[in-house]
Amino acid sequence: MGLKKGILVVFEGIDGCGKTTQARLLLRRLRARGMRAVYFREPSRSKWGQEIKKKALYLDSLSPEEELELFQKDRKDNVRKNLKPALRKKMVVILDRYYFSTMAYQGSKGISVERIRKMNEEFAPRPDLVFILDIDPRKGLERIQDRNKKYRLFEREDYLVKVREVFRSFKGKNIIHLSGLQPKKELNEEIVARVLKYLS
Repeated sequence: MGLKKGILVVFEGIDGCGKTTQARLLLRRLRARGMRAVYFREPSRSKWGQEIKKKALYLDSLSPEEELELFQKDRKDNVRKNLKPALRKKMVVILDRYYFSTMAYQGSKGISVERIRKMNEEFAPRPDLVFILDIDPRKGLERIQDRNKKYRLFEREDYLVKVREVFRSFKGKNIIHLSGLQPKKELNEEIVARVLKYLS
């Protein structure tokens, strides 16, 4: 199935909502249908992305403005090296976190959500579909408690309550809110159906 243009599908939500699992399942399902699909995530593997991951292990290791600056540098690199080239090749680009996460996470620390949106939309391609998976922060943190690394800068229940509220406020015809508590297979079926409907 050849596409007339590249399609950007973004997965968003608080930690533990299941977005990485769903993004990778979608990638597999689309490729099984013979479609050219690719997966990227943010923070990316750039030097700024590595710096974010390193700093995130410690509470209060960065000010909100420093966080924002690192995410912006990492995203610009990801857009230039990964997203735009894949979209130019008319691929389905599946992205695990994007600027909606920056709006929600850094916006919950006092930076204007609108300012973050404007900064990003100056250079970042607008997504065609955004899936926001919603989950109670306590449940989300329970799901990820076995992870080797604890990202203390972000993974705190009181903070994630605020982040979740920002995610829930996002509206638009391309923004789809789904429950992250649905069984994995059912959720995947719904996501695949919505993506295929959009592509057709």
